[in-house]
Amino acid sequence: MVHSLPPEFYTPFLSTLAKERKPSPIRGLYPLERPGVISLLAGKPNADTFPLTAITLTSRAPDDPTRELTTEVSGRALADGLQYGPTAGLPALCEWVYGLQEREHGRRRGEGWRVSIGAGSQDVIYKAVMTLVNPGDAVLVECPVYAGVLPMFQALHCDLIEVDTDEHGIRSSSLHAALDTWPASKPKPKVLYTVPYGCNPTGMTATLERRQEVLALAREHNFIILEDDPYYFLYYGDAARYPSYFKLELELPEVGRVLRFDSLSKVLSSGIRIGFASGPEPLMQAIDMHTAVANLQTSSLTQTLTVALLDAWGYDGFAAHTTAVSRFYRAKRDVFALALRRHLIGLAEWSEPEAGMFFWFKLLLSEDTDAEGDSESIIRTKAYERVFLPSGRKTALLAEDEVEQAVMRLRDVIVEAREGS
Repeated sequence: MVHSLPPEFYTPFLSTLAKERKPSPIRGLYPLERPGVISLLAGKPNADTFPLTAITLTSRAPDDPTRELTTEVSGRALADGLQYGPTAGLPALCEWVYGLQEREHGRRRGEGWRVSIGAGSQDVIYKAVMTLVNPGDAVLVECPVYAGVLPMFQALHCDLIEVDTDEHGIRSSSLHAALDTWPASKPKPKVLYTVPYGCNPTGMTATLERRQEVLALAREHNFIILEDDPYYFLYYGDAARYPSYFKLELELPEVGRVLRFDSLSKVLSSGIRIGFASGPEPLMQAIDMHTAVANLQTSSLTQTLTVALLDAWGYDGFAAHTTAVSRFYRAKRDVFALALRRHLIGLAEWSEPEAGMFFWFKLLLSEDTDAEGDSESIIRTKAYERVFLPSGRKTALLAEDEVEQAVMRLRDVIVEAREGS
């Protein structure tokens, strides 16, 4: 039997803003609209005035990209997609996510957690930060950290406590050192932010041992793990995929210290802007209260189109599609790795990623490997002039010959820097 932490456990974790936020007087009534109830709620436009009558989606079959599937969205499904919907997400998409989280992470409903749909995972991450962090709070972040979350913490003037990482993930010794020597007069950090698969920017994937160590420290020092996992389905390592923090906490005496964020941007469409958070009910309630006053809900229409496609595929079809996507990025990884080995051995150090889209490498700007050169200056000046393509396209978007050309140019820049040092 799974034991979840009680609701009152989370009260000290909530920010002052989250504690003071009041429920939306209108959105709070939506759950009362059930079959058999004649609703007189104001605010919903009359659907008879909406011009759309059907939407047809054409997609590649996940098990055979040469074959196309046609899915029509009409009737009740389209009506739901054209109207205001529940703050946490349309029931059909929420149900699909519950099924996915059980398949992927072994998490079942009724264990003290639930889901909330966001306009991309960045949306729910931002709301989670506002829910948990007060201005000036200390926050644990892996280093280097995903640059997209820094403005959230910086706007709150947070004390960012950097935790060292390597190619195996967060170094628990660094986390230990920060927390074991924490001043008694200063509140400990309430959250740790991490991207455990194919991290942006380092490309690292946290090993099972590192994840277990971090979870143990979360329990010992009482902090919430913000598990930002947009590259979970882009894992292409040779070993079996490591379990998520969300799954691993089932091994602990109680669950409820992981707030997980998933994204469909990397596997369906970045423009469709669908992500979701899964975590303890009290935290999800606070996030939804933020949504209710900020943007009411994630677009009903994009949710409807998404679940129509996913239902047409089924979970097995979705798995087949994401497997194909991960193979695609593995091939891209291999092209870039080959170019690095061909041109940068002795001029740079790197580890090959097992997931995601990112390579992290250190330029050796001096023959003295212990010397620290100004790689940032080189990248901003010489490398920018010669290496990075004018279109600004990322490595994952480049053709093989463009990767080769870019790495050759980078080699020339490093050699010049060495000769001038």
